[in-house]
Amino acid sequence: MRRDWRETYTVMADVALVGLAVTAASVPLVTAGAALRAGSAAIASIVAGEGVDPRRLWRIFRSSLLPGLAATALAVVVAWLLLFNVGAVASGRVPGGLPVLVGTGAAAVALLAVAVLTVVRLGRDDVPGWRAAVRWAAGAAWRQPVAAAMVAGVSTIAAALAAMVPVTAPLLVGYLLFAAHIVTARLVRTEAPA
Repeated sequence: MRRDWRETYTVMADVALVGLAVTAASVPLVTAGAALRAGSAAIASIVAGEGVDPRRLWRIFRSSLLPGLAATALAVVVAWLLLFNVGAVASGRVPGGLPVLVGTGAAAVALLAVAVLTVVRLGRDDVPGWRAAVRWAAGAAWRQPVAAAMVAGVSTIAAALAAMVPVTAPLLVGYLLFAAHIVTARLVRTEAPA
């Protein structure tokens, strides 16, 4: 079934609004994990063609505050360690040169794919928590590396666009979530929740 052009614009506007809301809710940084999970749930509803229920999103946001804080802290630590490693190898302080740099880059891409797949899983399904979603995402990335590469590629494109035109970053959050949900729905074979 083909969508009418007005429906397409409605979806585009809804996705942009979700991106703005996730960005605004993430400003305190301690709420970033909860905001991403609620935004992912909103995008899952949009992808399914259902209406977005603000009360459900508020419940998801509130219940995800503490686990989301831990996930955000872990993500920040991992990102810092990867950047530190790349800086140390690139400056020559650590032996190994290009092979170690390529290996670190590959690890960063794999971790990015797992992180985005985790957020998609948390928004799409009512999984018990972040650990179950991470297990599913890591398994999906391991079993289906092409799908993981596509998710990481979409994420990299969104990050590059945000770096080139920073004013679009809040909108790109919504579009990244939307693209990740679409890629996951089309390429990742789902199995029973863990």
